[in-house]
Amino acid sequence: MSETAQATAGTAQAPDSNRWKALTFIALAQLMVVLDATIVNIALPSAQQDLGISDGNRQWVITAYALAFGGLLLFGGRIADIWGRKRTFVTGLIGFAGASALGGAATNEAMLLGSRALQGAFGALLAPAALSLLAVMFTDSKERAKAFGIYGAIAGGGGAVGLILGGFLTEYLDWRWTFFVNIPFAVVAAAGAYFVIREPAGRNRSPLDIPGVVLSTLGLVSLVYGFTRAESEGWSDSTTIGLFVASAVLLAAFVLVESKVKAPLLPLRVITERNRGGVYLSLGLAIIAMFGLFLFLTYYLQIVKGYSPVKTGFAFLPMIAGMITGSTQIGARLMNRLPARLLMGPGFLVAAAGMLLLTQMEIGSSYAALLLPAMLLLGLGMGTAFMPAMSLATLGVEPRDSGVASAMVNTSQQVGGAIGTALLNTIAASATTAYVKDHIAGATTQPQQQLVQLQAQVHGYTNAIWFAVGILVVAAGIAFTFINAGSPDATAAAAGSLEDTEDDVKVPVIAH
Repeated sequence: MSETAQATAGTAQAPDSNRWKALTFIALAQLMVVLDATIVNIALPSAQQDLGISDGNRQWVITAYALAFGGLLLFGGRIADIWGRKRTFVTGLIGFAGASALGGAATNEAMLLGSRALQGAFGALLAPAALSLLAVMFTDSKERAKAFGIYGAIAGGGGAVGLILGGFLTEYLDWRWTFFVNIPFAVVAAAGAYFVIREPAGRNRSPLDIPGVVLSTLGLVSLVYGFTRAESEGWSDSTTIGLFVASAVLLAAFVLVESKVKAPLLPLRVITERNRGGVYLSLGLAIIAMFGLFLFLTYYLQIVKGYSPVKTGFAFLPMIAGMITGSTQIGARLMNRLPARLLMGPGFLVAAAGMLLLTQMEIGSSYAALLLPAMLLLGLGMGTAFMPAMSLATLGVEPRDSGVASAMVNTSQQVGGAIGTALLNTIAASATTAYVKDHIAGATTQPQQQLVQLQAQVHGYTNAIWFAVGILVVAAGIAFTFINAGSPDATAAAAGSLEDTEDDVKVPVIAH
């Protein structure tokens, strides 16, 4: 037996307790990254006032993070493959903690924006490394189901947790604590990972594809920024259109380069495989719907219903409970018995049913009668769908490609989030403006005008939510159509057999 094979065998026999301890620290790190996407939103008004940030530049507190994170994910995934997942994971955590400390201590706008960009950059190292560690550490189908059930619940519910935590910290402490809170998360996760994680063999020794890095980073940054700008400046803005055109050209060039180079940043085999392609596409669409919904429900609860930030955060608890239940109790229990499409498709449809309830929202809608059941359905559906999606996205991938395959999951989520926020917000704003134009003439007093404004906002939210329902139905259709993998046991066995065959073919080529 070769040294590599012995190392792999030795790693595979690592005690179960170590793998589950490792999962604790990986989950903690993932929670930190996901909640950071929403925790700062609630603190933004306070930070803006404290640091004197203009309304025009306010969006950059969110955008700087999104651009760095979304643009560098594929690069971060490949770094994990080349440099080692554990080392990349720990480095990402330490860097994220440092960037968070810088943000919490910010004394001016530039310092805050720089810290957000650094958070995004280190997050792009951390997130793919976390998912790829799970993919290579949990290969037994039953263990994998449990591990990805926990991971899926965190990936889905972390944003809502961020709203609760952000509300508490902003209301009772200070906006700076929405940054400082990351430091203990990162330190504990990094220390635990360093001492507990035993990384299996399978590192990619190929040279880094520099043209691929440049083209993918610029293409993804242009795409994410295009949607972000469309939200504030409009879809017909010349710069917005230019960004979309540039993104299309850059990403097309990236695909061409990847098909030609010997050691591509993103091997096309990762995304052209039918099941993984279906997961990336359906997951991205589901995130479009979810991110828009988080935004509208936050506005509705705070502006229309008058909830405090803390109360708003707690209002999302049923959704978190639903996601945890769907992920760990439904998805994890059924993943080894049912094909992934029979969990993902129905999961997206259940979530669509929850959103369909929210199209009935009015100013005086009851939380208990309407929002509570809608959130439960949303959480259950998304949790059930996310769990097999996360597992299938990395199932059967060669260890040397696990980092970049994991990065594609995060990329589809990040790009989906940018599209969802911009697209659905634009639809809502247009519907709101049209409603005000049609009804404001009949409002002769100030209270009547205020009522029309509130009704217009709710009308805008419900119009956009209708689109979100349609997007989730399309995501379900893609899951049913594209994803044809059987049970994880059979899929893994087939993938292993295929990789063995590929290895046999490759040996003479490498020797030559």
